[in-house]
Amino acid sequence: MTPAIRELREIRPATAADLEGVVSVFLGCWQESYPRFLPAPLVAAMTRERATALWRSALGEVRVAAADSGEILGVTRWATDGLIHSLYVAPHARGLGLGAALLRAATKALRSAGATEARLWCFRANEPALAFYRRQGWHEDGTTRVQDEFGEPEVRLTRALAAREAR
Repeated sequence: MTPAIRELREIRPATAADLEGVVSVFLGCWQESYPRFLPAPLVAAMTRERATALWRSALGEVRVAAADSGEILGVTRWATDGLIHSLYVAPHARGLGLGAALLRAATKALRSAGATEARLWCFRANEPALAFYRRQGWHEDGTTRVQDEFGEPEVRLTRALAAREAR
């Protein structure tokens, strides 16, 4: 087991005190990963103020992966209808299993809420994320969209949620 996983204290609901950590994880992804596949003006438009407003409004739906130190290492958000809205892992904590742990927590909660299928959206050009989701058993279902807010193509991925699934 890697050191970061040993330090993972819990995946838990976010609190108001977690807002700065949630925003830091989110912006870390936008600033370090997204420039590889999104236009520079779109990346630059995600300011700390905009990100804080976005996450403040959704904080009650957010789950965080927190280390023993209290540092927020990952963030996820889902709806009981089966849609996973967000999954972000701090760039310095990638490759340690946190994304998979957050995704398992989300699918377990969705299954418990009665969902039989989970869905999420990913930027089409985000090949590392698409590869991650495929390794976790997700597949593209052929549905695409372009949100006005971002103006970039996204693909929808789905995964069946078996009632007795252990993952």
